[in-house]
Amino acid sequence: MSTVAAAITMSLDGFVTGPNVTRARQLGEGGDVLHRWLETPDPRDLEVLSGMGEGAGAVLMGRRSYDLAEGDGGWYDAGPVGRTPCFVLTHSAPHPDTVRAPDVFTFVTTGIHSAVEQARATAGNKVVAVHGASAAQQCIAVGLMDEIQIHLAPVLLGDGTRLFDHLGGQFPLERIAAVATPNATHLRFRVLR
Repeated sequence: MSTVAAAITMSLDGFVTGPNVTRARQLGEGGDVLHRWLETPDPRDLEVLSGMGEGAGAVLMGRRSYDLAEGDGGWYDAGPVGRTPCFVLTHSAPHPDTVRAPDVFTFVTTGIHSAVEQARATAGNKVVAVHGASAAQQCIAVGLMDEIQIHLAPVLLGDGTRLFDHLGGQFPLERIAAVATPNATHLRFRVLR
């Protein structure tokens, strides 16, 4: 069975974007600093990246992430990891004529459990990559997240989108990897049940 895993860059104070996220500024004001570790990566950063890249068999994401990055100026005719099938959590699906890559995006209006079930069925033995704070929060809150990988950027953003808001409880984790580089601290945790 597939693993449901989130991998995201976060500031030391818990933000995955800066404030005022827009389509033109998808990491918000000042949020670009989060991804500096990708601009001039250390060899150990590259090792972490290579371990993530090929494993996704499906992507689970929220509607806001889709709206911010789909199409021109974003992912064009693909999703956050190329042509990998994406399951978008939403209250209402967009009109089919407006979806630029209908073979990539499936809109799930029946909730997080249904979205994860569909993504797992598509992913097979590969990873269901959870994209964005809202989708990650929903998976954690209902016990569907298996692993969390945090790329901890050495910065305090002060404002923006927090990764661990709205969880509704305590969730024990087991650290299974930690790699420190000058650019980031890469932490990987298993979610214990």
